[in-house]
Amino acid sequence: MSARSLWRWPLPALTAWVFAWVAHAALTLAGAAPAVALAGGTVIGGLLALTVGTRWRRLIVAAGFPLSLAASGAALPGWAWLLPLALLVLLYPLRSWRDAPLFPTPRGALDGLAAAAPLPNGARVLDAGCGVGDGLLALRDAYPHAAVTGIEWSRPLAVLARLRCRFADVRRGDLWAADWSGFDLVYLFQRPESMPRAAAKAARELRPGAWLVSLEFAVPGWRAAAQLQTVPGKPVWVYRMPPAATR
Repeated sequence: MSARSLWRWPLPALTAWVFAWVAHAALTLAGAAPAVALAGGTVIGGLLALTVGTRWRRLIVAAGFPLSLAASGAALPGWAWLLPLALLVLLYPLRSWRDAPLFPTPRGALDGLAAAAPLPNGARVLDAGCGVGDGLLALRDAYPHAAVTGIEWSRPLAVLARLRCRFADVRRGDLWAADWSGFDLVYLFQRPESMPRAAAKAARELRPGAWLVSLEFAVPGWRAAAQLQTVPGKPVWVYRMPPAATR
C-alpha cells in the first residue's frame, strides 16, 4: 500500500489538530499568556489546513483547534476569541475575498496541459493568484523548461509559496494590476464571478498566440481550444488568444 493511500481523510485533520494542541501546550508550559497560546495553536492548525485538498476540509481543519479548545472549557478572556479572526484577516486580507480566497490547484489537475497548450523552452508562465504554490508546482511539472512566475496578494501566502517553490519568481502583488502582456501563458483558478474580468484583461494584454488557462470555470462566450478532464469536477479550460466566440 502506498504512502499516499494511507494518508486519507480524516488522518490529515487529526494530525493537524494534534500539532495545534502540542503547540498550545508547549506555549502554555513556557509561561505564555492564554491568548498567545490560543494564537499559536490556531496558526499551526491554519497553516496545516492549507495542505488539505478541498475548501470545506480546510475549513474543518482550521476551525478544529479553536472549537475544541472552546469545548474544553478553557478559561480565556472574551477578546481572545477574536485572535483567530484577526489571524485569518492577516493571512488573507479582506480585499482578496472578492476574488478566490484560497483555492489550491488539485494534484494532477494540469496533467496533459503541455500537449493542449504547447510552449517553447524558456516561455514565461504566470500563475495569477498563486496562493501557497500548488499551481506553481503543477505548472513546473507541465512546463519544466519554462520561467514560472506567481503573483499573490496575501503576504504570508506569498512567503509560503516562495519557500515551497524556489524555482519560481513569486511576487506579492495584485493580479489585476499586474501586466500580463509579457507572458506566454496565464493560469488562474478564480470564481465564476471573476471570469469576465479575467477575460477582459486577457483580451487587452495577452498577445496573439498566448494562452489563458482556467481551472474549473469557463470564460462566458469564449470557445475553448481544449478542455482537460484529469480531476473529476475540475475541468481545465484552455483558450488561445484571440479566442473565438461560442456559437
